[in-house]
Amino acid sequence: MFKKALAYTGKYRKTTYAAIAFMIVGVAMTVVPYFVVYQLILPLLGYGDTLSVGGITLRIAIVGLCGVLYAVLYVHGLSLSHVSAYHTLKNLRISLQTKLESQPLGTIQSKGVGEIKKIFIDDIETIELLLAHAIPEGFSNFAVPAIVYLSMFFVDWKLALLSLCSLPAGILTMGFMYKSGKSKMDSYYGAAKRMNSTIIEYINGMEVVKMFNRDGESYKRFEKDVYSYRDFTLDWYRVCRPWMALYNSILPCIAILTLPLGCWFVLKGYSTLPDLILVLCMSFGIGTPLLRALSFMGNIPQLNYKIENLEKAMNEKPLQQSGEPFSGTDHTVSFENVTFAYDKKEVLHDISLTAEEGRLTALVGESGSGKSTLAKLLVHFYDVTGGGVKIGGQDIRNMSVEALNNEISYVSQEQFLFNISLMDNIRLGKPSASDDEVIAAAERAQCGEFLQKLEKGIRTMAGDGGKQLSGGERQRISLARAILKDAPIIVLDEATAFMDPENEEKMNGAIAQVIRNKTVIVIAHRLYTIANADKICVLNDGNLAGCGTHEELLESCEDYRRLWQNAGDAEKWTVASEEAKA
Repeated sequence: MFKKALAYTGKYRKTTYAAIAFMIVGVAMTVVPYFVVYQLILPLLGYGDTLSVGGITLRIAIVGLCGVLYAVLYVHGLSLSHVSAYHTLKNLRISLQTKLESQPLGTIQSKGVGEIKKIFIDDIETIELLLAHAIPEGFSNFAVPAIVYLSMFFVDWKLALLSLCSLPAGILTMGFMYKSGKSKMDSYYGAAKRMNSTIIEYINGMEVVKMFNRDGESYKRFEKDVYSYRDFTLDWYRVCRPWMALYNSILPCIAILTLPLGCWFVLKGYSTLPDLILVLCMSFGIGTPLLRALSFMGNIPQLNYKIENLEKAMNEKPLQQSGEPFSGTDHTVSFENVTFAYDKKEVLHDISLTAEEGRLTALVGESGSGKSTLAKLLVHFYDVTGGGVKIGGQDIRNMSVEALNNEISYVSQEQFLFNISLMDNIRLGKPSASDDEVIAAAERAQCGEFLQKLEKGIRTMAGDGGKQLSGGERQRISLARAILKDAPIIVLDEATAFMDPENEEKMNGAIAQVIRNKTVIVIAHRLYTIANADKICVLNDGNLAGCGTHEELLESCEDYRRLWQNAGDAEKWTVASEEAKA
């Protein structure tokens, strides 16, 4: 029953067992006073010797000591269980992190921040109460009544059977509650997941919502998911509460048959009065622990369910890689009969092209044609569905991700900056670089102008996600990383997308210096920036429409001619607009 949870306790499994042991003794201390009461009642009924004042005082002291021992032992057991629980959560998070890191980066990005945050923080945190209480308290409160029930059979088996009569009815009602509640569990957790994702999206998109006056529409979706979560929660409770109330009423009534029928047994001579009193005292002593035990048992399905769901969330097919180093003959990149599908929908169809070492290869095409997808396959964000991506003849699946990353610098449209200094953000490209090397890379990436305007210069904190900088400034910091890394293969995915014309010209000059003698793959929408590329590959709806130089494609590729014409029309439209304003 607890196998799923105990698998993550690691070296703290013994701590969990110790917590259970302390709590068992603690719960036993709540039962001992009833045996003392039995000893006080017997002389009143003429059985045994009359107790002296000292004897009565001693027994009262025992009752008080049991109360103190219960508090000390139970609290110490809870303390140990919490220590074990938090280390179990740590182990669970590390296990999930390991699985997460083995998945394709594209798969991780598709999950979204909201879902991953919910898994690693919210969902795992809800398990803490179950681990710290359900296992140790449930087991200890169940073990003591079980031992007491067994003892009853040594006193009088007939009276013991009478005391057990409330259990089947109580357990039956609890079973109905579990069955009914489990049918609603998927809907409940699904609603919680949707609400969490919507809240994060609502907050992150607040600026857009306000700018375009979409408050009502955005809030309606937010409100809908919140109400949906409320409704599923109430529906779950509505199904479970009647059964919960029923077993809470039945289970404590252990003496419901023992008292009347036991008295009749005594009158008939089937049992003795001392045995009846002892069994009744024992019954009264285990009512509360038994009820608590069974209430904790209701959480066990949730514990297993939550851990299984967490494991399933990270059970995506891992990225194909080996532990081998890079062993290609050169740094020529080749896509050989590559096909790729998102969620079973094929978006790249039998693509074969080569980006030669020391040359600049450009990928062009309309939005959604597959340019960025090809680049992401090269940096191994995903595994290809068919075919292969090779560097110097070595399939990227036959090397480690670390080895691949050492060979490639990837600069995308949106680059994430950590909330550390800009210098340390650039140094991520080469952790061993000196301050002078970092500053030189920043200058080559045209960062000097805006860094001078910052109070602390290159030592300025980037802010969460780099919010202290503009989009173009973040891209220049990212380019500085690539310059510092000095990898033999460079992939530029719209690296100047956020630049104004003046800075774009400077940036292109910096890029021109960086890419010398390297294998360069550029993804661009502004065709005039790549007109002089050594090779231009045109993609159209996931197919390769043609490859060649600018002049060759203008003659042979209808798709490229259309793209070039559209680019020229767009440029003329901009100029015409400016003239009209003048």
